[in-house]
Amino acid sequence: MSKRTFLGAGGLFAFLLIWELVARSGVVEATLLPAPSKLPATLISEVTLGFWHKMVLASLNHYLIGLISGSLLGVIVGGAVALFPTLDAVQSWLARLLRPIPPLAWIPFAIIWFGISETAAAFIIAIGVFWINYFTAYTAVRAVDPDLIELAASFGHRSLGARLRKVILPAAAPGLLSGLRAGLGQGWMTVVAAELFGITGIGQRMNEAAGLLATEVVVIYMLTIALLYGLSDMLFVAVQNRVLRWQR
Repeated sequence: MSKRTFLGAGGLFAFLLIWELVARSGVVEATLLPAPSKLPATLISEVTLGFWHKMVLASLNHYLIGLISGSLLGVIVGGAVALFPTLDAVQSWLARLLRPIPPLAWIPFAIIWFGISETAAAFIIAIGVFWINYFTAYTAVRAVDPDLIELAASFGHRSLGARLRKVILPAAAPGLLSGLRAGLGQGWMTVVAAELFGITGIGQRMNEAAGLLATEVVVIYMLTIALLYGLSDMLFVAVQNRVLRWQR
């Protein structure tokens, strides 16, 4: 075990110990701060009653739809804007107008357009993911060295498709992948809020539990989100390292 791993595990253990002591001390009411020692029994109860897997699968469904659609659109639009100056000029004011609007501000329109449905939740998630990938794709493509493109043209790669395959996408890959990775986290940060208006999922279950002051249930689903994000990020990093092996 490395020193860094040891220190990280020690920090986590210390945090849980302090949390347990504060919860048991009576300084904070048990309904406001559940002790970590109560969480395993709560998780078993949620799984046994069938809530946990139902909520996780429901959230994963619209999370993946929103993540994939938002990521693809963000990369395609951001890349296209970076490649074509006229398109960049046409959309520049529109992007500046829409970008500061947070995804949650679109909830009323999501309900009006799609009703209280998984499509509405996926739409909200896609908006948040879109802008991250839009700007990272735009920046990554604009940062490609023009000399590389000229060199590719001198070797006969003059069409847009050839330049994309041979130069632009490989050179922009690190930036594109960093945007996709950031989108993974943004999607999970948005999914809970997108479910608070009645869509089945982790956010809905957390909202129900909070209304009943079942804070241990809320914490279980908070940790579930952390676990799901951690697993998805770990898998993505493995894929990213494989894709970028040529840089080593």
